[in-house]
Amino acid sequence: MGRNVGRALYALLAASVAACIASAPSGLSRHTDASGGSDGTNFAGVGGGDTPTKTSSATGSNDPHAVIGLNPTHGPFAGGQTVLLAGNGFTPTVRVWFGDVEVDAPIAIDPNKVQLTVPPHAPGSVEVSSQNGADTSTRRSLPGAYTFDALYADPDSGPVAGGTVITVHGYGHTWDTEPSIQALIAGKPCVTTTVVGPDTLMCTAPKGTPGSKTISVIASGATLDSYDAFTYQDSADGFKGGLSGKPLSGKLTVLAFDNISGDALGGAHVIVGESKESGLYQSANENGVAIFSSPSLNQPATVTIAAYCHSPISFVAVPVDTVTVYLDPTLTPACAGSGDPPPVGGKPVLGGAIEGELVWPAAGEFKKGEWSNVPAPVTVDEERVAFVFFATRDRTRTFQLPSEASAVFESSPGDLGYGFQVSAAPGYQALYALAGIRNKVTQSFIPYAFGATKGVGVFPNQTTGSVVISMAHALDQKLVLDSKPPASGPKGPDRFHSKVVIEIAQSYFALLPNGEKSPLLPLASPVAFVGMPPLDGDLTGQRYLVLAEAATGPANSVPLSAISSLTATNTSLPLLADGFVRIPVLKTPEVATKFDGRHLATLYPTGGFPADLTIYEVIGAGSYWQVVVPQADHAVTLPDLAVFPEAGLPSGPLAIRVRGGRIVDFKYGKLTYRQLQPFGMSAYAVDVFNSFL
Repeated sequence: MGRNVGRALYALLAASVAACIASAPSGLSRHTDASGGSDGTNFAGVGGGDTPTKTSSATGSNDPHAVIGLNPTHGPFAGGQTVLLAGNGFTPTVRVWFGDVEVDAPIAIDPNKVQLTVPPHAPGSVEVSSQNGADTSTRRSLPGAYTFDALYADPDSGPVAGGTVITVHGYGHTWDTEPSIQALIAGKPCVTTTVVGPDTLMCTAPKGTPGSKTISVIASGATLDSYDAFTYQDSADGFKGGLSGKPLSGKLTVLAFDNISGDALGGAHVIVGESKESGLYQSANENGVAIFSSPSLNQPATVTIAAYCHSPISFVAVPVDTVTVYLDPTLTPACAGSGDPPPVGGKPVLGGAIEGELVWPAAGEFKKGEWSNVPAPVTVDEERVAFVFFATRDRTRTFQLPSEASAVFESSPGDLGYGFQVSAAPGYQALYALAGIRNKVTQSFIPYAFGATKGVGVFPNQTTGSVVISMAHALDQKLVLDSKPPASGPKGPDRFHSKVVIEIAQSYFALLPNGEKSPLLPLASPVAFVGMPPLDGDLTGQRYLVLAEAATGPANSVPLSAISSLTATNTSLPLLADGFVRIPVLKTPEVATKFDGRHLATLYPTGGFPADLTIYEVIGAGSYWQVVVPQADHAVTLPDLAVFPEAGLPSGPLAIRVRGGRIVDFKYGKLTYRQLQPFGMSAYAVDVFNSFL
């Protein structure tokens, strides 16, 4: 859909609302505009100013069951977005339809607002209808009230530095037959665009500015736009960079950027082959690009990139024609001595906020429910308290209570529940809450109730209001983990560390304080996690994800072997943890001997699952060299970076970290930076060895 067509749809929506509502405003604003009401909402068909009250006159209609509009007014055709429906006369039995598709479990916040999750639907504008229970006399409809976008991105956010590899999903297209196709973010072409299916593209995001942006796809002279489809923000998720493109066939493009600023690394050294002398060499241009054309580029090649005051990286046996790297700046005295040290802080981002209420089931209509699934305090030192959290993409993180500012108490104000407010980064967020007993002296916290919501839109310098988190889930389930960890060696591992998280949206996880255990090896019995929420109600279709690792020492350190892709949808049967990668053993250089700067070799003892990827990190003072190798048990030969004294490793002691990983549906030619980290692997094993240079 072109930009002009999108405006026409909004004009049609405005006309439809005006025909139904005598007091409708003369124009409409997209939900990213900053002209909303006092709570940050801006319903289609409801003008700016005071937030609608619980009287029908406040919504601008005398119809006791009017459907006024939605906020936001559009979203992906895949559904999953949280929206607010404004109208009159809603009851707790309210039902809502998008076209002919009924919404699952809408929540009536009050008689004028309903929170719901949008179902999947074909692209285009649809009529939205509501009805209280089986009473058809209360059914009302608003034509063209919601538009399903023709495109959406996964992931839908990434760092302002660019380099995020996203999948752009369309609906009913034949992009694989197009002679030429282009994807853009905020009007800027993607660094690379690859067609991977009839209605699927791979796009490497260009450098951008903070905030939500439009994704466009141009094919056959027509443009499809999806507003607010991608958000630039500082991110450590690691989706950016890696390997992409077509199989090597005489041409190779290398793009080099600074991992903090996103700036192009003009002058970066790029070597294709095992040495500068026998292989191909170029210095990247001012845009950080080096393009090689040679008949020798017809088979997998080793590609090494090094730059002044940046840590180098090598990809062994690259099979595709595009390599995008983000090099970490180094903070060595030599670099600081030549001027200001490289920047290491994040970029400022205009944040937003989320306001809402934690809601417990109530006996009466639109009345506050009691904290019925949280026991009463026993001593004067105890209190009931709840905390609101943002779900994380990194399920290996350790649970931590948020700041006291996000605490919710039984005395917290609210209409239907108990109010909260949290600051948030721009983008679509998933939130969850835990309620329980806190000891005011020891500050210990025991949770008893759980709630979650997803797809909450946050926009720069705006407040998203009236978000409801239902706290109906009691933490009363027990998940049993039956594991077969790898055998211990002379260095370890000596304990079994395991962790359970709840996936509340795709790749967004809720951490729990009672979700970690670390019994010693060998295990005497299966490991039981008590206090999990049941996956029913609004958690239907979600899953438990389990990290299981054989680790060493109380810090759960190396040597370590872990499985991070175990899943369960119920607690009726024990979950088997098997499929560990054996802990790698560095053969070259031998332990505590000199690293010659060129040769590395590792083996994996028999008895474990094979690794899809081996990653070496040769760590010196203030810098490190990352070497990425497909599969395992490889002996590799690398260029000697001593030819670039300003871009190689400093002499002195080294630590060589070796990680072997398994990745679901792994394809080396589509490797992303995320897959270089533990949270991007389904299983991995790691150990560290001493050396020197």
